[in-house]
Amino acid sequence: MMAQALALARQGAEAGEVPMGAVVVVRGEVIGQGFNQPLGAQDPTAHAEIVALRQACRQAGNYRLPGATVYVTLEPCLMCVGAMVHARISRLVYGAADPKVGAVRLAAELADRHTLNHRFAVTGGVLGDEAGALLRDYFKIRRDKGGGSDV
Repeated sequence: MMAQALALARQGAEAGEVPMGAVVVVRGEVIGQGFNQPLGAQDPTAHAEIVALRQACRQAGNYRLPGATVYVTLEPCLMCVGAMVHARISRLVYGAADPKVGAVRLAAELADRHTLNHRFAVTGGVLGDEAGALLRDYFKIRRDKGGGSDV
């Protein structure tokens, strides 16, 4: 499933977006997928995870996704982790760690303090080298082209 998320990330990069992809799976079936779209959609919430969760919820006919696993190429930000908590996913699998805005550690700390009403299992580092290289290459190309700091 992470390979599918990476393919989506590449699709996003081709569309000029930061290369991140996400897949939502329930009982072995993909029910949602997406890549980053904030630039094209002019929507700061159009992260890959949010796009995939929205599609999965529509497919499930419910805003809750018990039993779901989210596969995403980069450690999710606080907004995306919050959406996963609200969706009641069961598991998160991510590729590359994000030391700047990754919020998995923060969510675990909040859950340990019993301030979150839902917890989910987390596995990090799955195809993390490939996911990290995809992001590094994307930003190197943007820097080399003189791209702005809007992403």
